[in-house]
Amino acid sequence: MSSARTYLDFERPVAELDSKIDELKALNGPESLDVSDEVKQLQAKAAKQLTAIYKKLGPWEKTQVARHPARPHFSDYVKGLVTEFTSLAGDRKFSDDDALLGGLGKMGDQSVVVMGHEKGRDTEARLKHNFGMANPEGYRKAVRLMELAERFDLPVISFVDTAGAYPGRGAEERGQAEAIARSIDKGLSLKVPFVSVITGEGGSGGAVAIASSDCVMMLEHSIYSVISPEGCASILWRDAAKAQDAAKAMKITAQDLIKLGIVDKIIKEPAGGAHRDIPATIKSVGENIAKEINLLQKFDEQTLIKKRQDKFLKIGRSLADNKK
Repeated sequence: MSSARTYLDFERPVAELDSKIDELKALNGPESLDVSDEVKQLQAKAAKQLTAIYKKLGPWEKTQVARHPARPHFSDYVKGLVTEFTSLAGDRKFSDDDALLGGLGKMGDQSVVVMGHEKGRDTEARLKHNFGMANPEGYRKAVRLMELAERFDLPVISFVDTAGAYPGRGAEERGQAEAIARSIDKGLSLKVPFVSVITGEGGSGGAVAIASSDCVMMLEHSIYSVISPEGCASILWRDAAKAQDAAKAMKITAQDLIKLGIVDKIIKEPAGGAHRDIPATIKSVGENIAKEINLLQKFDEQTLIKKRQDKFLKIGRSLADNKK
């Protein structure tokens, strides 16, 4: 388990069992008692406990899992799924943005354009990638990549994992809202198949900007929302400590959103979350992406555009009807 040492609060029972397993393993040796049977029993108990905990996760617990620092990031998906990847930098207007990466590559025998948010692993990388919060140039780069995909008739794949677009003064001065709007517009009018996966956090317009696609999939324990639970709580109750209540009210989980018709498919995660078995998660995501692209390639460009736009119009109408 690649990140079993980073436990969330609700995983404390599993942490205690893993600690006991480590203690027994330290005792096990050529000149000591054989404790392998005890270790196996505790490992089975820990796995059972982990499965039970994750079956009962609420919206706030899922938010914590979605934000887990060891979940696979954009760079992991590219490394695991895309061969011959060539990164493309810059928006041809202002600069490059390391929070939103993209380029050309191949998934199997299919050439694709791939893009997504990158949060970074350690402190240095997180600062470099601005914690996955893109500036306007990031979304203008996304538009550039989608235009390139149209030119060469290549499917587009996006990986969404951001708390939201960067809210800094410089970003607003350079037209953050306009850049996001143009990226959404380009996604809705794209002439080639477009598949998106919410892999962790899908926050606000920063997420929608690269998720206005034919098929929006979510990992089982990811979240997708118009604002963070903390931000919502601060606005509604002027108390960020009520984020847990906000998370429940906002319907931000994959299970809630598929019922509302906001997303199209849920990708199951390994027991204990994507971070506990990154290779298995990446393989599953890749298989689902390939399946959806194969289905979408059967449609001509006008049909693709109409179906995509109708889907998002239906979401708007459905939500409006629910409010009546």
